[in-house]
Amino acid sequence: MGSVQIVTTILAAAITAVAVWLVVRAVMKMVAVIRLGQPDPSRFGDQVSRTKTMLAETAGHTRMLRWSVVGAAHWFVMVGFIVLSLLVLEAYFEVVSPTGGLPLIGGWGLYGLVTEWIGILGIVGIVVLIAIRLANRPNRAGRRSRFTGSTMWQGYFVEAVVLAVLIMGFLIRGFKVATDHFEYPTWAAPLSHAVGSALPDWESAVSVAALIKIAISMTWLIVISLNVTMGVAWHRFLAFPNIFFKRKPGAAGSGLGPLRPMMSDGKPLDFEEADPEKDQFGVAHVEQFTWKGLLDFSTCTECGRCQSQCPAWNTGKPLSPKLLVLSLRDHAYAKAPYLLAGGGKDLTGEEKATAAQLAHVDVLALAEAEKPLIGDAEAGGVIDPDVLWSCTTCGACVEQCPVDIEHVDHIVDMRRYQVLIESSFPSEAGVMLRNLENKGNPWGAPQNTREDWTKGLDFEVPRVGEVEDFEYLFWVGCAGAFEDRAKKTTRAVATLLNEAGVSFAILGEGETCSGDPARRIGNEFVFQMLAQQNVETLNEAFEGREKAKRKIVATCPHCFNTLGNEYGQLGGEFEVVHHTQLLAHLVATGKLTPVQPVDGGVTYHDPCYLGRHNRVFAPPREVLGSAINGGTGGADSGLVEMPRNSERSFCCGAGGARMWMEERIGKRINVDRVEEAMSTGAKTVAVGCPFCSTMLNDGVNGKGAGEQVEVVDVASVLLRSVKPEPARGAEEGEPVAR
Repeated sequence: MGSVQIVTTILAAAITAVAVWLVVRAVMKMVAVIRLGQPDPSRFGDQVSRTKTMLAETAGHTRMLRWSVVGAAHWFVMVGFIVLSLLVLEAYFEVVSPTGGLPLIGGWGLYGLVTEWIGILGIVGIVVLIAIRLANRPNRAGRRSRFTGSTMWQGYFVEAVVLAVLIMGFLIRGFKVATDHFEYPTWAAPLSHAVGSALPDWESAVSVAALIKIAISMTWLIVISLNVTMGVAWHRFLAFPNIFFKRKPGAAGSGLGPLRPMMSDGKPLDFEEADPEKDQFGVAHVEQFTWKGLLDFSTCTECGRCQSQCPAWNTGKPLSPKLLVLSLRDHAYAKAPYLLAGGGKDLTGEEKATAAQLAHVDVLALAEAEKPLIGDAEAGGVIDPDVLWSCTTCGACVEQCPVDIEHVDHIVDMRRYQVLIESSFPSEAGVMLRNLENKGNPWGAPQNTREDWTKGLDFEVPRVGEVEDFEYLFWVGCAGAFEDRAKKTTRAVATLLNEAGVSFAILGEGETCSGDPARRIGNEFVFQMLAQQNVETLNEAFEGREKAKRKIVATCPHCFNTLGNEYGQLGGEFEVVHHTQLLAHLVATGKLTPVQPVDGGVTYHDPCYLGRHNRVFAPPREVLGSAINGGTGGADSGLVEMPRNSERSFCCGAGGARMWMEERIGKRINVDRVEEAMSTGAKTVAVGCPFCSTMLNDGVNGKGAGEQVEVVDVASVLLRSVKPEPARGAEEGEPVAR
């Protein structure tokens, strides 16, 4: 070992020791903070499925590759980071000796070939990612940039380090080539040989270059260890457990569909026995999120994909799912010294720690602990109320997140505390909640008018209890029973089911609201009251039937989602289909035959709770494809898709109980969506949700385009094609001749 190698070895050992010590300290801090969260036993089941999903999403990059260029570039960088860590390890042998290398595999030609090409493609990948970040700088693109609000220096730093480490790897190999100490032939390492041909024959340069490579790598570790909230770096470690512990491993749309039940100490809250002084009602403090929630916040990469798809952010609202998560993350880590010292408020608001426990806590942590979780700028809140109430729970953020952060669950948990304990929510929503409690529907319509939609039909709509048997229970829903536009859809569906010979029955006045608006606004108490009533009614209606024969068809995706995904939490197990699924089946089996083509072009708007939340994308398109061409077309035949469709469909603005709240900030979400629909040139905008129908109709009328564009349900489009003459009458409730 020469003098250069002695110096490089000592320096490499010293900086590595510092980096390792700081990393261990940082990891211990992060683990301690995450463990402050509430228990969540549901995250540990089905470990085989969890492992498969985690490997598919990380090694296979299944979520990232939906964004082809970025996904491919990121995959090469990720693989480069993992595989080329071996080259960093090899550098420790090279600082000791210019001819050093990894034992066993160091001289293996295949290893040289693989690492060579991973290094080359890694450089290409990181250059692409740097170019994308530079092209989308927030100071140039503003809200259009998904990086708006991200900590940009951290992104630049991480990408520069990756590029530098990859370049140093080729320089080390090049100097080995120049000094004739390289183990691999030209065919295995062409770039390394090309670099070596341009470098001088300086043997000690290998050790010096190896030291620089180690120094760059350890500097990266030191910087991220001193910045535990540096998600753009830490996500490469935290993404694995965060994906592993996702809510529904192996299922598309994990974190979507059903909401998590309201939890206290790791168990679903029983309102009959709950005590606000002993049980947690929603989330009032950051430590009341589950440990998975705190892991979510720590894992955020600041990539902004959630933000770029958020309907609130895209229409000038203050909500950015990314910035909400970052605010919660920064607050959690700033408050952590106080919490780890034993601080915190009990459920009555009393301080749990003694003065002695808090005596040595940093004053900044104590100040952070005094911030309300929800509060405006004057109150110094972590999350502004306008941010919290701008969410439509459309799930676009969850759908796009590459590391499976569950934004919607966290937002609703904060809403639950605000509604149930603070009684703090948009005032206009109070009318809706009172109507749900007193009338069983959000409009406050009399219960004895629930069956008025049946008037004018030329066939009898059977009621449960009046018929001995039926195949489907037709869940009409509040909108379908009381809202004028939705009643047209209800009549159209009933007419089509009757035409196809499907045996169905309705509950009539026995039906009440599914509870979706109450649950999404955060009033779990009202939701459970309504849901338990419905579960009891439905169980009675299906008494004696196995689950496979307890079939429900619903026209409202919100009812479809609630009955099918959430009633199981309360003892209601049913097979629930959306009406477009049933109609697609009836068309495919020849029980309904479209004959009249639809003129003027048709575009389809995916309802969030049908598409993104429940993955029902094809059936409505199959129905429309058949109707558009009078039965001769297949799925998508003649359908004009909007730019944002399917998984990336843009919300209508009504979800999350926003249907009953005023939209006072920014551009109206429904207007944005209507403009996109109108840009297709289609004369018919087909929908599969009564909320979407209302919002898009209002948007069309607001644009003064009511004479040019019609918004109608998929069922109405099909009915006009199946029964051209009587279809209009069936929709409007006029007598229909057979």
